[in-house]
Amino acid sequence: MDMTAQIKNNLISRIKESKDLNFLKALQALFDSSEQELYQLSSQQKNSISTGRKQIQNDQFSSNESVIFEMKGWLTKK
Repeated sequence: MDMTAQIKNNLISRIKESKDLNFLKALQALFDSSEQELYQLSSQQKNSISTGRKQIQNDQFSSNESVIFEMKGWLTKK
């Protein structure tokens, strides 16, 4: 049996045997929170991410080094 199956079986046994309501509620909260998205994004934010990913796929981006070089050039002119 692999490690994942062993852990699952151990947890199932411990949950079935537990009579501690607070412990079981805490586990329930843990499971509930892990099923939710980590961040709640607005539709505008999701669209911006999608646009950025498409730009990356189409090589429409600048490297960090080139942006820094451009900004240093811009700052020396001021």
